[in-house]
Amino acid sequence: MPAPAAEGAPALRASDADRERVVERLRDAVAEGRLDMDEFGERLEAAYKSRTYAELEPLTRDLPAVPGEPPLGAVAAPAPGTAPAEGAWTGRIGGSGTSATAVAVMSGFQRRGRWTVPARFNAVAFWGGGDLDLREADFSQREVVITCVAIMGGIQITVPPGVEVDVRGIGVMGAFDQSGTPIAPQPGAPRVIVNGLAFWGGVEVRTKAPKGSKPVNGKRPRKEL
Repeated sequence: MPAPAAEGAPALRASDADRERVVERLRDAVAEGRLDMDEFGERLEAAYKSRTYAELEPLTRDLPAVPGEPPLGAVAAPAPGTAPAEGAWTGRIGGSGTSATAVAVMSGFQRRGRWTVPARFNAVAFWGGGDLDLREADFSQREVVITCVAIMGGIQITVPPGVEVDVRGIGVMGAFDQSGTPIAPQPGAPRVIVNGLAFWGGVEVRTKAPKGSKPVNGKRPRKEL
């Protein structure tokens, strides 16, 4: 096991999404041959038992950093030349999730308008389709994980400009696609991690501004059909 966290390391409480992020990095390390299965098992158990950033950080300290991924608990800084949207997300982060699961079997599901995305949301589409629109949604935590399983079906996730999206899903005769005009994350905006499996199906994540919205960071997203 790696050495304990140094004295003075962050004592802030870690979220489920933080633990899941570390677990994903450990899985990648196994696939890359950096960890054997015994080491992976030990660190996996420690990750799910961790309560603070100080306990999570040592688990990946001896692994190469992922380019562009901020340290645990860090808040992304605005890109040079962009104006911070102060207070844009005030009041939209915190609280309890409206629902944690959506299932479509030879049918469809929809989550739109004002609803609260939980820390972990599971979406399943089997011979069906699903639509998750986050443009007017609230978020229970600053980082949420949406796990999608699309089997001979499709799931579409729409996020507003300024929200950071991390797509990690696996496609088997299917695909996880991300579209839309890339815009630097807004200060204080949530981070959405999308993972899961698309088998003979697809998961599309797109960035699109709500109707009648103002430009974000001085840029107006392109109109999408």
